[in-house]
Amino acid sequence: QVQLVESGGGLVQAGGSLRLSCAASGRTFSSYGMGWFRQAPGKEREFVAATSWSGGKTYYADSVKGRFTISRDNAKNTVYLQMNSLKPEDTAVYYCAQMDSDGSSWPAEADFVSWGQGTQVTVSS
Repeated sequence: QVQLVESGGGLVQAGGSLRLSCAASGRTFSSYGMGWFRQAPGKEREFVAATSWSGGKTYYADSVKGRFTISRDNAKNTVYLQMNSLKPEDTAVYYCAQMDSDGSSWPAEADFVSWGQGTQVTVSS
Protein backbone atom coordinates (compact mmCIF):
# COMPACT_ATOMS: atom_id res chain seq x y z
CA GLN A 1 0.00 0.00 0.00
CA VAL A 2 1.31 3.43 -0.91
CA GLN A 3 0.85 6.67 0.97
CA LEU A 4 0.69 9.88 -1.06
CA VAL A 5 1.01 13.32 0.49
CA GLU A 6 0.50 16.44 -1.61
CA SER A 7 1.84 19.89 -0.79
CA GLY A 8 2.37 23.23 -2.46
CA GLY A 9 -1.17 24.41 -2.92
CA GLY A 10 -2.26 27.92 -2.06
CA LEU A 11 -3.72 31.19 -3.27
CA VAL A 12 -2.24 32.84 -6.34
CA GLN A 13 -3.29 35.58 -8.72
CA ALA A 14 -4.23 34.83 -12.29
CA GLY A 15 -1.11 34.55 -14.42
CA GLY A 16 0.94 33.31 -11.51
CA SER A 17 2.62 29.98 -10.85
CA LEU A 18 2.60 27.21 -8.29
CA ARG A 19 4.44 23.94 -7.98
CA LEU A 20 2.70 21.00 -6.38
CA SER A 21 4.62 18.12 -4.89
CA CYS A 22 3.49 14.61 -4.02
CA ALA A 23 5.68 12.48 -1.79
CA ALA A 24 5.13 8.74 -1.92
CA SER A 25 6.02 6.03 0.56
CA GLY A 26 5.26 2.39 1.15
CA ARG A 27 5.47 1.01 -2.38
CA THR A 28 8.12 0.90 -5.09
CA PHE A 29 7.63 4.36 -6.49
CA SER A 30 9.78 4.06 -9.58
CA SER A 31 7.82 1.12 -11.03
CA TYR A 32 4.51 2.91 -11.46
CA GLY A 33 3.02 5.74 -13.41
CA MET A 34 1.83 8.78 -11.49
CA GLY A 35 -0.77 11.41 -12.17
CA TRP A 36 -2.58 14.51 -11.05
CA PHE A 37 -6.32 15.07 -11.01
CA ARG A 38 -8.41 17.99 -9.81
CA GLN A 39 -11.93 18.59 -8.61
CA ALA A 40 -13.60 21.98 -8.56
CA PRO A 41 -16.65 22.70 -6.38
CA GLY A 42 -19.77 21.19 -7.89
CA LYS A 43 -17.83 19.45 -10.64
CA GLU A 44 -16.57 15.94 -11.23
CA ARG A 45 -12.97 15.01 -10.76
CA GLU A 46 -10.96 15.46 -13.93
CA PHE A 47 -7.63 14.28 -15.24
CA VAL A 48 -4.86 16.87 -15.37
CA ALA A 49 -1.58 15.14 -16.18
CA ALA A 50 0.29 11.86 -15.85
CA THR A 51 3.75 10.47 -16.31
CA SER A 52 5.18 7.03 -16.96
CA TRP A 53 7.41 5.23 -14.47
CA SER A 54 10.57 6.83 -15.82
CA GLY A 55 9.12 10.22 -16.69
CA GLY A 56 9.86 9.51 -20.33
CA LYS A 57 6.21 9.73 -21.30
CA THR A 58 3.85 12.47 -20.18
CA TYR A 59 0.17 13.04 -20.81
CA TYR A 60 -1.87 16.22 -20.40
CA ALA A 61 -5.45 17.33 -20.51
CA ASP A 62 -6.06 19.82 -23.30
CA SER A 63 -7.06 22.45 -20.76
CA VAL A 64 -3.57 22.53 -19.22
CA LYS A 65 -1.33 21.61 -22.14
CA GLY A 66 1.41 24.17 -22.58
CA ARG A 67 0.88 25.64 -19.10
CA PHE A 68 1.43 22.70 -16.74
CA THR A 69 4.39 20.33 -16.57
CA ILE A 70 4.48 17.02 -14.73
CA SER A 71 7.81 15.58 -13.66
CA ARG A 72 9.14 13.05 -11.19
CA ASP A 73 12.25 12.37 -9.17
CA ASN A 74 12.43 8.65 -8.48
CA ALA A 75 15.37 9.13 -6.12
CA LYS A 76 13.12 11.30 -3.94
CA ASN A 77 9.91 9.29 -4.49
CA THR A 78 8.24 12.53 -5.52
CA VAL A 79 6.13 13.70 -8.43
CA TYR A 80 5.65 17.36 -9.25
CA LEU A 81 3.17 19.51 -11.10
CA GLN A 82 4.53 22.86 -12.23
CA MET A 83 1.59 25.14 -13.00
CA ASN A 84 2.22 28.35 -14.93
CA SER A 85 -0.10 30.99 -16.37
CA LEU A 86 -2.75 29.99 -13.89
CA LYS A 87 -6.36 30.91 -14.57
CA PRO A 88 -9.33 31.24 -12.20
CA GLU A 89 -10.79 28.10 -13.79
CA ASP A 90 -7.79 26.15 -12.49
CA THR A 91 -9.17 26.60 -8.98
CA ALA A 92 -9.74 23.15 -7.50
CA VAL A 93 -8.51 20.57 -5.07
CA TYR A 94 -5.60 18.79 -6.74
CA TYR A 95 -5.02 15.10 -6.08
CA CYS A 96 -1.96 13.00 -6.68
CA ALA A 97 -2.54 9.39 -7.70
CA GLN A 98 -0.51 6.30 -8.47
CA MET A 99 -1.27 3.86 -11.26
CA ASP A 100 -1.26 0.12 -11.03
CA SER A 101 0.90 -0.01 -14.15
CA ASP A 102 4.06 1.62 -15.50
CA GLY A 103 2.15 4.32 -17.37
CA SER A 104 3.60 3.48 -20.77
CA SER A 105 0.31 4.20 -22.49
CA TRP A 106 -2.40 6.82 -22.09
CA PRO A 107 -4.01 6.08 -18.72
CA ALA A 108 -7.66 5.67 -17.87
CA GLU A 109 -8.87 6.93 -14.53
CA ALA A 110 -9.47 3.34 -13.47
CA ASP A 111 -5.72 2.75 -13.78
CA PHE A 112 -5.14 4.97 -10.74
CA VAL A 113 -5.52 2.90 -7.60
CA SER A 114 -4.02 5.01 -4.81
CA TRP A 115 -4.88 8.63 -4.02
CA GLY A 116 -3.60 11.42 -1.84
CA GLN A 117 -5.73 13.62 0.36
CA GLY A 118 -5.57 16.61 -1.97
CA THR A 119 -4.26 20.16 -1.82
CA GLN A 120 -6.28 23.29 -2.52
CA VAL A 121 -5.29 25.61 -5.35
CA THR A 122 -7.14 28.90 -5.60
CA VAL A 123 -6.54 31.33 -8.45
CA SER A 124 -7.94 34.81 -8.01
CA SER A 125 -8.88 37.04 -10.93
